[in-house]
Amino acid sequence: MAKAALYLQDAHDLRTGLDYVRYAEEKGFEAVWQAESRLVRDAIVPMAAYAAVTERIKVGSGVINNWTRNIGLLASTFLTLDDLAPGRVICGIGAWWDPLARNVGIERRKPLLAMRETVDLLRRLLNMEQVTFHGEFHYVEGIELDVVHGRKEPRDVPIYIGATGPKMMELSGEIADGVVLNYCVPPEYNLQAIEHIEDGAKRVGRKLEDIDRPQLIVCSVDHDRERAYDTSRELLTQYLAQQPHIAKASGVEQEVVSEIQSILGWPATRDEISQAKNLVSDELVQRITASGTPDEARMKVREYILNGASSPILYAVGGDIELLIDTFSSETY
Repeated sequence: MAKAALYLQDAHDLRTGLDYVRYAEEKGFEAVWQAESRLVRDAIVPMAAYAAVTERIKVGSGVINNWTRNIGLLASTFLTLDDLAPGRVICGIGAWWDPLARNVGIERRKPLLAMRETVDLLRRLLNMEQVTFHGEFHYVEGIELDVVHGRKEPRDVPIYIGATGPKMMELSGEIADGVVLNYCVPPEYNLQAIEHIEDGAKRVGRKLEDIDRPQLIVCSVDHDRERAYDTSRELLTQYLAQQPHIAKASGVEQEVVSEIQSILGWPATRDEISQAKNLVSDELVQRITASGTPDEARMKVREYILNGASSPILYAVGGDIELLIDTFSSETY
């Protein structure tokens, strides 16, 4: 049986985040995942910090992109993390998103082939193989992780793909150890997603049960229901404007997204978010997040599990994060 995981981004001081992770480990949480999405907080530095102050909890990237680190650096980074926390590190990787990628000069062409090449080479390098590969996105000649002063054995670093679109879901079912199902979607979104994952798995003789399927879930817990909703509302306002793939998957009307975008700049300011958040209804908060009292949040998370997720990765958007951890500490999935 799986336990809940904690997801952290940038809504807290980094050293406070260490306290949250230690508390989550104390309360039996299975993993902590660190985001790397906007140009705000890299994932690797916090992951190393989390690994250094804990003993049992798994530490994952949720998710890094497959465009901005060359394959040798990517493999050595996760080798280093595994040196710090042997057997506790998870590589979560995704195809990133526009307009951010485009704005920093990256053309996300052929994202499926790019992901396939990255996952294949990363796995081979972490298996301590010498690799020569002349592909469209990676070109390496006789490289390996040349460990001299350390463990030379293959590293057990599961690779999870953060997938949103149907084709990336299918690829994940084919090549990944797990799929990080996206957030800001209604629970029924999972039903079709699971079909795509299973279709990909079948192509290579795998079963759905072979692929872990944790789900990111925006979660705000407060004994004051309205305060919990308002915390999630601010996050949704920003994400619906800046991440079109999430807006599309959430099923929000385009006119609502466009109106929010007309108010928010890049990067968005707190004043702009405050001005636009009234466009995000209570109904939408309830439909695509687990927000409210502890009992309401637990019930909503169960809906995602019933629709195919294997366990929750709870995106603590703010508020009383220790209450969130307490709320899910005894839950199993």
